[in-house]
Amino acid sequence: MGETQVTAQEGRSTAGPSPIVTDRKAASGWSARFRSLRMPRRPRLWFEILLIAVSYWLYSLVRNAVPEQKAAALRNADWIWSAEKTLGLAFEETVNHGVNSVTWLIVSMNYYYATLHFVVTIGVLVWLFRRHPGRYAATRLVLFATTAVALLGYYLYPLAPPRLMNGANFIDTVLVHETWGSMASGNFKNMSNQYAAMPSMHIGWSLWCGLTIFALASAPWARILGLLYPTLTLVVIVATANHFWLDAVGGMACLAFGYAVSRVWYGSLPHRLPKRVPTGSGGGKSRLTGLRAARLPRPASEPEPESVRESTPEPAPEAETAGSRRP
Repeated sequence: MGETQVTAQEGRSTAGPSPIVTDRKAASGWSARFRSLRMPRRPRLWFEILLIAVSYWLYSLVRNAVPEQKAAALRNADWIWSAEKTLGLAFEETVNHGVNSVTWLIVSMNYYYATLHFVVTIGVLVWLFRRHPGRYAATRLVLFATTAVALLGYYLYPLAPPRLMNGANFIDTVLVHETWGSMASGNFKNMSNQYAAMPSMHIGWSLWCGLTIFALASAPWARILGLLYPTLTLVVIVATANHFWLDAVGGMACLAFGYAVSRVWYGSLPHRLPKRVPTGSGGGKSRLTGLRAARLPRPASEPEPESVRESTPEPAPEAETAGSRRP
């Protein structure tokens, strides 16, 4: 009943699939496709390189296309500085001047700010790709979602960094020491939005790196370094007068959003997913990870390859028991 429909044509009846069954099959097909998209897949190197390159290009394009809104950015910086003073936590200027008095230290921090932001993040992505392929996509989604929501912050809340504030006594350490360390100073200031300080993606990305290493690394020293990296990054962004510490709070909020997106999509936090992708997933030719493939029964009409016959040991003769002996 309802499984087939019968139509009469010139005295003949033909049976066809019921629309109800067809709809159910289509719905189950779409459901299966959607579920497959939410399953971890073995990452493909060429696709990941292309995806990361295009994504960062789009991020930079959108970030720099946001109107600088200088007046609003300076007003917001004054408000942030006033709020920190009210809280009794306006320590950025003290740290900035203290570290700037030690030339080798502040120069090192300038280069730290300019390079490790990218080097460590890419290094963690490569490590995940090679050692934790089953968790790679979910962890990468955290990073992408974090960066995407940060763009809203740049647009909705333009903020000048401390070194560009009017009437403040902050030191632009890149200009003073003539080092290459900021895309918003010197010859690079026309290539980057100078008033996109909130949220701090130096903190968002470094904390992503640190938490990922802490959750997945097996060596205790690596886990300790994972926690020290975002902590040191916070000191650097304050000492170089590129961010307020409240910008770091904004970066943490964006990272929390990224983890929430990944949790909803994959149904679990990245570090709780399997380390290896299940065999057969990911589309391409599957490889077994430490497991031997089960030998499927071969049809009797198909001879077994000679190499298999030679490698297969002969079954041992069954031991005779007292009850099986013949008199």
